[in-house]
Amino acid sequence: MPVEIRKTLLHVETTFIEGGKEAPKPLKLIAAAAVIKSPWAGQGFVEDLKPGILDVAPGLGELLTKMVIDEAGSGDNVEGYGKCAIVGLNGEVEHASGIIHTLRFGNHFRTAVGAKSYLSFCNTRGGANAPVMIPLMDKNDAGRRSHYLTIQFAIPDAPAPDEILVALGASIGGRPHHRIGDRYQDLKDLGHDVDNPAAVN
Repeated sequence: MPVEIRKTLLHVETTFIEGGKEAPKPLKLIAAAAVIKSPWAGQGFVEDLKPGILDVAPGLGELLTKMVIDEAGSGDNVEGYGKCAIVGLNGEVEHASGIIHTLRFGNHFRTAVGAKSYLSFCNTRGGANAPVMIPLMDKNDAGRRSHYLTIQFAIPDAPAPDEILVALGASIGGRPHHRIGDRYQDLKDLGHDVDNPAAVN
């Protein structure tokens, strides 16, 4: 059965001043969220989640991607990206994970923004007004720390116990006045390899 959406929300935040200093380029954060009826609501423990995932994830990924891109102006404008799901108190974290951890959901966003990096994520369980936390990273460079960002907001009446709140997030720009370097300089300083950053033998 197709996704049952109770409401959607578009969250847009623009930062002009950070640390008391004007940003060279304002940072714009965009999040698109949908509150859906869980496809597993009232069913108890469900062994095979795939049918529900296939019913819900593709259309949801398409809808939320369109909401983000419409606000951003184009996929090319998006620099950082991420995803999040919060399952209501009657559900399992596995239900939140199932919706967002499938290529049928995430590939809509990846394709639209021309991304190479994996989508950073958060999946939790919570009640109404639970904090929605969407971690972001650069869409093409996982080591670019300027784009390690988090979008945070809440929806006062969501998720209900039988619902899942699903969201995509994007940034236009990185943190203003970024000055902590990137992972590659750390690796160089430590003499570690990009493919083995912890130098595990």
